Formats: sequence, structure tokens, C-alpha cells
Amino acid sequence: MEEQGLSKLSPTNQLDSIHHVAIPVLDINISVKWYKENFNCQIIYQDETWAFIEFANIKLALVTPNQHPPHIAFVSQTAEKFGTLVEHRDKSRSTYIKDPSGNTVEVMAEG
Repeated sequence: MEEQGLSKLSPTNQLDSIHHVAIPVLDINISVKWYKENFNCQIIYQDETWAFIEFANIKLALVTPNQHPPHIAFVSQTAEKFGTLVEHRDKSRSTYIKDPSGNTVEVMAEG
């Protein structure tokens, strides 16, 4: 039985993927240490304003509230339709938008 509001996907209509979730933390170093001690994960990047941690199925960004907004990031084949894409220091390209409830959403280009 099909759930209300959801349609069946064809093989050519793939779902978008979540690239990462960014959560606010008070101290990057303390938070990175806590995640490394409590979970099997890998630190991809770390500085004083944010850290990027890789898990088996998703990446987690730890951000300081004054530097980066808490958000969820999706990879989309049609990222350009959401606005001008900005290139970041890791060479990814994305734009930030708000969902209907005011949550920050990052839409990233593939590759």
C-alpha cells in the first residue's frame, strides 16, 4: 500500500541524498574530542569555527553559531534552480535557502 503523499519511484527518478547535517556547538575542540571518544568516526576537517566528521552513512558538521548557520545539506542534480551557487574552500558549490518553517537548508551541486 502506498503511503499518502508519496509516489513510487522509477529507477530513473532517484531520491536526492543528504550530504551532512550541521549542528551548533559551543567549543569545536571539545566537541570533536567527545565525538571521537564516543563514536567510530573520522575527522575530515577541523578549525576553530567548524569541523567536519564522517560516519558510515552521513557527515556531521559541528559549527559555531556566529560563523555558520545550523542546517541540513542535500545534494541535488538541480541545485542551480535554488539560486546562485557559491564555491567553498573544499571546492563544493552550494546555496542556502529557508524551508517553509524557517530552517536553513543547504543545496549542493553534485560532484
